[in-house]
Amino acid sequence: MSTTMEDRQRSQSSSIDEKEDAEKIRVDQILDIAAFDDPNIDKDAIILEDDSPYPEVRSAVANTDDPSIPASTIRSWVIGIIWAIIIPGMNQFFFFRFPSVQVTGIVAQLVTFPIGRAWARLMPRVKIFGVSLNPGPFNIKEHVLITIMASVGSGSAYATDIVAVQRVYYNQTYNFSYQWLVVMSTQLIGFSIGGIARRFLVQPPSMIWPANLVTCALFNTLHRQQYAGMGNRGGISRERFFLYAFIGSTAWYFFPGYIFQALSFFNWVCWIAPNNIVINQLFGYSSGLGMSLITFDWSQIAYIGSPLATPWWAEANIAVGFVFFFWFLTPVLYYTNTWYSKFMPISSRGSFDRFGQAYNVTQIINDDSTLNVEKYEAYSPLFLSTTFAVSYGLSFASITATLTHTFLYFRKQIWIQARRSMSEQPDIHARLMSRYRQVPEWWYMIIFVSMFVFGVISIEVWNTQFPVWAFVLALIISFVYTIPIGMIQAITNQQIGLNVITELIIGYALPGRPIAMMMFKTWGYITMAQALTFTSDFKLGHYMKIPPRPMFFAQVLATVIAGTVQLGVQAWMFTNIDNMCDPHQKDRFICPSTEVFGTASIIWGVIGPARQFSKGQVYYGLIFFFLIGAACPAVAYLISLKWPNSIIKYINFPIIFSGTGAIPPASAVNYVPWTIVGFIFNYVIRRRHFAWWTKYNYVLSAALDAGVAVSAILIFFCLQYPQNNAIGANNIQVWWGNTVSFDNADGNALPLISLGDGETFG
Repeated sequence: MSTTMEDRQRSQSSSIDEKEDAEKIRVDQILDIAAFDDPNIDKDAIILEDDSPYPEVRSAVANTDDPSIPASTIRSWVIGIIWAIIIPGMNQFFFFRFPSVQVTGIVAQLVTFPIGRAWARLMPRVKIFGVSLNPGPFNIKEHVLITIMASVGSGSAYATDIVAVQRVYYNQTYNFSYQWLVVMSTQLIGFSIGGIARRFLVQPPSMIWPANLVTCALFNTLHRQQYAGMGNRGGISRERFFLYAFIGSTAWYFFPGYIFQALSFFNWVCWIAPNNIVINQLFGYSSGLGMSLITFDWSQIAYIGSPLATPWWAEANIAVGFVFFFWFLTPVLYYTNTWYSKFMPISSRGSFDRFGQAYNVTQIINDDSTLNVEKYEAYSPLFLSTTFAVSYGLSFASITATLTHTFLYFRKQIWIQARRSMSEQPDIHARLMSRYRQVPEWWYMIIFVSMFVFGVISIEVWNTQFPVWAFVLALIISFVYTIPIGMIQAITNQQIGLNVITELIIGYALPGRPIAMMMFKTWGYITMAQALTFTSDFKLGHYMKIPPRPMFFAQVLATVIAGTVQLGVQAWMFTNIDNMCDPHQKDRFICPSTEVFGTASIIWGVIGPARQFSKGQVYYGLIFFFLIGAACPAVAYLISLKWPNSIIKYINFPIIFSGTGAIPPASAVNYVPWTIVGFIFNYVIRRRHFAWWTKYNYVLSAALDAGVAVSAILIFFCLQYPQNNAIGANNIQVWWGNTVSFDNADGNALPLISLGDGETFG
């Protein structure tokens, strides 16, 4: 008996030792997964089951799959195509309005759920050409495929801004064939990089793509999926929590969005001293630096992306960049009158002449939209607000910082992934996906060749002054940057733009050609951006176990439909809405993005960087940001070698430089509250109430986004669009709560020094 007990204890002790050894091995494997020092990884986790080492992924994504569940059905394609028409059309309509409200794929995700279930209940179970019209209960994979079709082309196609700027700034209106070829080529040619990018940006577990986790959490909530990663916290279910938050968000947005708009632009300090220009410049939200700190409008907070979806360490990097460059450097430059800044607002989306007025590009161009040097010298150099100029410097720094950072931190990861096959990934999700047929490389080649031909036709048949060699150069730039920028976005939820570097290159290569500049920028930047959209959606399909081939067809088809619809909506708007793109348009269709795009076409295309940034010119000092951007990651890397566990490992200079890249048209109101909310949820709550955060954080983000989107649609079509915005014109629209934020120096964008008639600066 004694011997038996000793054997049993020895066996139990041996089992415990083996378990501890297994756990230790598992931890070592966790640390090796990223192949770089990843701030997102949970290094303290001991995961006994086969799951992701990232707590964010575990909380939102199930580590199981049922291959028998169909994704590509008649139901998913019909509903998806309908959404690919409705969502992009609505977003194009809102795109020209400020503040714009983007109807995200979450709206389609929500509304599709009851539609799909109704289809399953009401449609007859018959077959069409051997395919079932009603394949049974509406499943989660169909839902994912529909949502991807709704969202892949939901945002305004970047090339539609070329069409708008040609019309508004240069009085050029080419036919629909030209517009369609340009939009299709710019939107789809980036998809051809998907075959290469997925190996580096989809398969590795360290490429978590935080924004996708919100979507995954909502899918699993709607379909009541249960999995270990979501925890076992008590309280109300995620479904009920989502419903309450969604109803609350929808109801609340009626206040900052319509009834009490001062809650949105909550520049409360400016209410106290409405005519004090310095106070308004520091604390204002419309044309100031946003030191009033808060807003009660989720559409303002989430304008640059949901703060609940971005890791706190990345948000902290952005906050550091914003505080230093826009709360410290910008006031120093402005109040010392650097770049003659006192004669302009401290923050503005537009450009100015030496009279302090909006720059009139028609004063300096010939009939073919090229620069007339004599007219330019007689009229005025171009001047920018301080925040606009600083944002250009930060863009320069982010480009070189991205290359340096990628080489120093990600070179091992890139080398490993280049040699590793798709089925060799150390990740449960990659192994589950390996059972599905991958997309052949020649499919991507067909996309590239056909869209390249579309691009050549559009620039050669119509007068764009854009040579084919420049088109090829733009594609090379975007291809080179796709992997580095994609890796940063997949880890931090922040994308670095190539718009400024492409503007600089083409501005020196082909000066005085604004249309060519816009085209070079679009192909050079959007090719990369679309490639990352493609890979991000593939990562969503990776998490939700959607077969890659239906994913490919869904993305391509939806993009073609979306681009076509957006061009039609845009043409209708310019034909039927009075004073489109006027700064004082009564329905706020002031076209903020088009204004920034048009201003850039003047700076880089008409005038050219040689007259702005070369030695001896006004903004020459900004060129040194290229050197700063290249040096900073190298310094941080060397420090991290000496002190590997210090806070320096969380510093990411590409994010510090590029995180504020949405300024303009974004302003401080979109960054300061965003940082505060991110700190509360992704630092305080995540650290102190991790079980609550795991269960509800991403669901709350989805509910707030969906509520604002639905409420904004109701407000516009029920209260603003009818009667030409005459509803409440003499009462609710003009009461104190809807005017106090704008009847001040901040709302009027007043400069520190105003010029009299005939006076000039510079």
